[in-house]
Amino acid sequence: MATMDESTVNGVDVTALEGAIEAISDDPDVGMFTFRAETEWQDALKSVTTINEFDQSGETVRTQDFTLQGDEPEQILGERTSPNAVEALLGALGSCLTVGYAANAAAMGIELDSLRFEMEGDVDLRGFLGISEDVHPGYEAVTCTVYMDADASEKELEQLRQHVEATSPLVDVLTNEVALETHLVVE
Repeated sequence: MATMDESTVNGVDVTALEGAIEAISDDPDVGMFTFRAETEWQDALKSVTTINEFDQSGETVRTQDFTLQGDEPEQILGERTSPNAVEALLGALGSCLTVGYAANAAAMGIELDSLRFEMEGDVDLRGFLGISEDVHPGYEAVTCTVYMDADASEKELEQLRQHVEATSPLVDVLTNEVALETHLVVE
């Protein structure tokens, strides 16, 4: 069960959250972030992604190193040592939604007792393998089921869901076309 005191709900410092919202409202540059990741091929279909810095308002912030492993299932010529990229995308969506629900519920004074997401999506490899131009290479659709127990009415929780989905960066990335610019550097 989440704890609640005067300024903390669901482990979220509501006073700090309100302060961040005010600071970004007063100076939009404070809310400007550039996130980055570097992925390196290891062997066969394995990769390692390293994340260790981001920019906020034009200043680089160094953090600890995080690594994400990538591989494919044996059925797709991998060794299944780690999730593949489309599975990692589902995990990223779940992580993003978790942040959105926990923070927004806290801001609304809703105490969460439990929160869990189940995501799934279908991929037809004929698109990825170039077998059929009629088949989209990515997810045809993604389904997300939210399981939540909280001290709020169903109407309040539905309002929370709608707000979280409307403001989630990952929901936005999945539902809107995002410009992608690539560059090739031959070493």
